[in-house]
Amino acid sequence: RANVLELPRYGCINVHASLLPRWRGASPINAAILAGDPITGSTIMLMDEGMDTGPILAQAAEVIRPDDTAGSLSDRLARQGAELLLNVLPCYLAGKLKPRPQDHEHASKCTLLKKEHARMDWSRPAAFLERMVRAYDPWPGAFTTWSGQMLKVGKALVVEGEAPVGRVIEHEGRPAVGTGQGLLVLEQVQLAGKRMMSVQDFLRGRPDFIGASLGT
Repeated sequence: RANVLELPRYGCINVHASLLPRWRGASPINAAILAGDPITGSTIMLMDEGMDTGPILAQAAEVIRPDDTAGSLSDRLARQGAELLLNVLPCYLAGKLKPRPQDHEHASKCTLLKKEHARMDWSRPAAFLERMVRAYDPWPGAFTTWSGQMLKVGKALVVEGEAPVGRVIEHEGRPAVGTGQGLLVLEQVQLAGKRMMSVQDFLRGRPDFIGASLGT
């Protein structure tokens, strides 16, 4: 509310884990990985009545690594955001920093993360599904179903090849799933009620997994 935001002498300051105006909302780190963004970062902003729409005080960029999960990227952005805030506050309080408005025309939004968002749709390209695995790690965890049970995918790899959508085949000694484009090799999985494990350990007691159809 405007009357609350106006109470502090210097306004209300927020640290947001994206380079605003990209990824306004509650899950910017997950959204950046899922979209395949090469770069994200931290934004120090003044709060207004909108959702992450206030003027910007400072920003710092951070490269998204090919193996980044939401967890690993969150850790780096937390440190980056804290350091940026400590550097910005003295200048802002001294009146040496002028807030700049956001470019609202180039804004993008992300929603509050829900468990169902992490359900894998095997008709999507393998590259997108691999990003899902990383974007939803550690929570809620990308998942599919096998024989009526939830199966989480903890780590995966994209390779070229074809198979029926959702069908598990053997690819160079490892299970790979047919997708809308390419194959997704499963490297770590977790069956409901079990621990996360390598696919080699998983297959030892479940040879019928090869040839199965996932998501049914």
